[in-house]
Amino acid sequence: MAEALVLGGGGVAGIAWMTGLLAGLADAGQDVTGADVIVGTSAGSTVGAQLGGGLSLEELYARQVEPELQVAEITADVDMERFVAEIGAALRDAGTVAQMRRAVGRFALDAATVPEAERRAVIEARLPSHEWPARTLKIVAVDAESGEPRVFDDASGVGLVDAVAASCAVPGVWPPVTIGGRRYIDGGVRSGENADYAAGASRVLVIAPLGGLELIPGDKPLDRAVEELRAAGAEVAVVVPDEASRAAMGANPLDPATRRPAAEAGRAQGRNLKIAWTRT
Repeated sequence: MAEALVLGGGGVAGIAWMTGLLAGLADAGQDVTGADVIVGTSAGSTVGAQLGGGLSLEELYARQVEPELQVAEITADVDMERFVAEIGAALRDAGTVAQMRRAVGRFALDAATVPEAERRAVIEARLPSHEWPARTLKIVAVDAESGEPRVFDDASGVGLVDAVAASCAVPGVWPPVTIGGRRYIDGGVRSGENADYAAGASRVLVIAPLGGLELIPGDKPLDRAVEELRAAGAEVAVVVPDEASRAAMGANPLDPATRRPAAEAGRAQGRNLKIAWTRT
């Protein structure tokens, strides 16, 4: 029975919360990190790569809550209301989903950000290993010009650091990532979770830090993807932050200061969570 773990986007707060949640689930005897397939989007690509990097869950958790172990992040002072308004303005003249993704891509390409190399160094530091893991890891990004999604894996010929950097390239905040002469942006532009890429698994756990919120209207929002997975016979469970976790993650999920509280809240939630697998 193939199992898939789908890890969604949610900034540095989402990375910390998911890490804590997974540790808490393991504390409660529900370790799900051995899934056959991991689908990672944005923050989820980081966590997925970290799970295959040779460190234990406890070590990964410590990297979120212990100041001396935390990776130096670039502070992004993002006003989420303003960010949503800017994305909305970029989408104003777009009619189709493909047009919307291309519009967000143009917005990302035009934005003033830190240099690619500076941002890539942060991603390098986040990952305990820069080699693709032995199991299947699918990392989702979007071509900034065409708007087409791209799924990177160990057979794609793309390095793990570049794949994660591309998936984490929040439009307007971080620079698009250059791979093979193309520029790529955050996989969340297609879907916050991209759960449909877990098709074929008989059991799927979706962990969604943003609670299914979509950056732009897409063709595979979480509820539709889950419906299709279940229609194909898969057991699916979806976990979103509880009230305490949402408070800990704060109004700016890109704020590095959220890491410890988000990880601690995630662990507490995981310890008290009973995963409910359903086919309907």
